[in-house]
Amino acid sequence: MEKVIKNGLVFDAIHEEPYTADILVKDGKIAAIGENLDAPGAEVIDASGQHVYPGFVDAHSHLGMIDSGMGFEGSDCNEPTDPLTPQLRGLDGFYAMDPDVHTAAAAGVTTVCTGPGSANVVGGTFMAVKTYGKRVDNMVINPCVAMKCAFGENPKRVYRTANNASRMATASKLRELILKTIEYDRKIKEAGDDPTKLPKFDFKLDAMLPVIRKEIPLKAHAHRTDDIFTAIRIAKEFGLKLTLEHVTEGHLIVDELMKENLPMAVGPSFGQATKVEIREKSFKTPGILAKAGGQVSIITDAPVIPQQYLPLCAELAIKSGMEPFAALQAITINPAKHIGVEDRVGSLEVGKDADIVIMPGSCFDIAVKPSAVLIDGEIVK
Repeated sequence: MEKVIKNGLVFDAIHEEPYTADILVKDGKIAAIGENLDAPGAEVIDASGQHVYPGFVDAHSHLGMIDSGMGFEGSDCNEPTDPLTPQLRGLDGFYAMDPDVHTAAAAGVTTVCTGPGSANVVGGTFMAVKTYGKRVDNMVINPCVAMKCAFGENPKRVYRTANNASRMATASKLRELILKTIEYDRKIKEAGDDPTKLPKFDFKLDAMLPVIRKEIPLKAHAHRTDDIFTAIRIAKEFGLKLTLEHVTEGHLIVDELMKENLPMAVGPSFGQATKVEIREKSFKTPGILAKAGGQVSIITDAPVIPQQYLPLCAELAIKSGMEPFAALQAITINPAKHIGVEDRVGSLEVGKDADIVIMPGSCFDIAVKPSAVLIDGEIVK
């Protein structure tokens, strides 16, 4: 059924100034944005006096991978038996019926990029998924957004007894896997149409082919400055695509990061520094990087910060100096770009998915809750 959202103050995440307009929703998409839109027989949603936003997007989460009440122990977020598991897919570990997924939707977080945690040097693929539904196959936007890799303390701690007790070892394991994949790819190409010349199938190397073929980026967990630079160094060595995840010490190396022009997902910035590599974490970081010209996304790393508090993280970044429009873009269009789904979500534009959040006030006020949330044109709250 068609819907018309009438007379809302539209914050489309593209234009800095909001404007009053109607939004026509048809077949799960935004069909028109303008004044005095009319569609005979359409359901009318009166948004007079309310703010209308794109569905919020988190570029780095583990939503659905760690069941509510279970914590990290016994979860499906990490595979602790092997430091190199590129063949794993977040798609296969996502629990759509987890109450946290539906809580996120009710809070207006309509799309997340979720997948394996950061225990492994290479952990597997992240996916982009909507936060409403019963079956992940019907919720997923892109099942293979990026390949997760991790630097710093986590892989050292988890695999200390598996020949990975230093940052040098972590980097060497990643390089070795990339080099083996390049050789594997060379043999495949040389075989051409002759199946007898193909190399023996290797599940791990096959999973890495989209990375070395530049079809998807490495999604690099890197908090400290040295880890950030190592991720960049390795990506440059092999000409790979790269996104930077966490970037906790990014405010200390702004000039260097601006030279690289890489997408940056910043956070989680709330709570106590529970390990050495995040002792510099601050809500000032996303604002500093955004003012310098960086493409910044604010992330929760849920459940480190519960998924529904993504707008709160943006609010706290504003209180720490970030411009409000930059903060809005950091939870909408920038994360959509970061994970390569900006053609579908992240802004209110004609042709995009009708993921829409209607609120009786600013999304940057924790006391204000959505009065309605639409995902693919369906009212889910």
